[in-house]
Amino acid sequence: MESLISFSDGLFSGDFLESKIFYTILAIVVFWLIRRISLIVLLRGRDVQVQYRIRKSVAYITFPLAFLVIGRIWFAGFQAVSTYLGLLSAGLAIALQTPLVNLAGWAFILWRQPFKVGDRVQLGDHRGDVIDQRIFMFSLMEIGNWVDSDQSTGRVIHIPNGKIFNEVLANYSQGFQYIWNEIPVLVTFESDWRKAKQILGEIAHQHGDSLSDSAARRLREAAKKFMIFYKKLTPVVYTTVKDCGVMLTIRYLCDPRKRRGSEEELWENILDAFAVHDDIDFAYPTQRFYTNMSEGKPGTRPEAVYKTDSRE
Repeated sequence: MESLISFSDGLFSGDFLESKIFYTILAIVVFWLIRRISLIVLLRGRDVQVQYRIRKSVAYITFPLAFLVIGRIWFAGFQAVSTYLGLLSAGLAIALQTPLVNLAGWAFILWRQPFKVGDRVQLGDHRGDVIDQRIFMFSLMEIGNWVDSDQSTGRVIHIPNGKIFNEVLANYSQGFQYIWNEIPVLVTFESDWRKAKQILGEIAHQHGDSLSDSAARRLREAAKKFMIFYKKLTPVVYTTVKDCGVMLTIRYLCDPRKRRGSEEELWENILDAFAVHDDIDFAYPTQRFYTNMSEGKPGTRPEAVYKTDSRE
């Protein structure tokens, strides 16, 4: 207790306080100059993305060093009150639990790099392109929400780094770097669905074959780090039956940032192709009357069923 009182008396004495303030201001000026000179030298001739990373790296180095130096100036010889500081730090850890979790999340992001600036990610319900990383939060340029096909809404979302520990993170840009997209095309039962399927397959291959070659190279690179294996990367058309027609679903690879553009290109080609075929028509919910006597297959008409029953 006496050592704590003597330390307090020394801390607030005139000469002691003036010298500490002087050295603190001097340290701040020195580190500010170091940071400015470093940025001037390192940023010269760099593009915007490299400049951003350099600014962040310089800040991550200079600020902690400045904090340690200033702390050394003020608390040199503070061994006598180590117990007091231990209790104080425990109280601060409880009071500042959320900021500390965010700080731990920032360290985890730097260490494991689940994403980096420029990646397209989804964390929980939020999706967007990472545009900034800070000690306590990172920022996304939002996509989706009320805008279709993963296009930007124009909003910037700030997400605490601690969310990385309790939310599911999806990264569109790491690993495989492509996503599978599907376009459902519904044709009527009366249409020549086999011809429609062939046309859709040709359109899909025209659009996706070049991406398949690039995806195969990316897949070999991703397989070195992740257990990602696909046997088929070329577009494919699947057939299913719905209430009002035959569903032909195109499945193909696309760049995450070009999903809407690829859908537009495919749909325009589909509309042009179906327009020249009289035996292919799009299906949609309608009401119709079906007469089995004239429209049904011969084997399903009432007279055919009656003859079969009478023979038995």
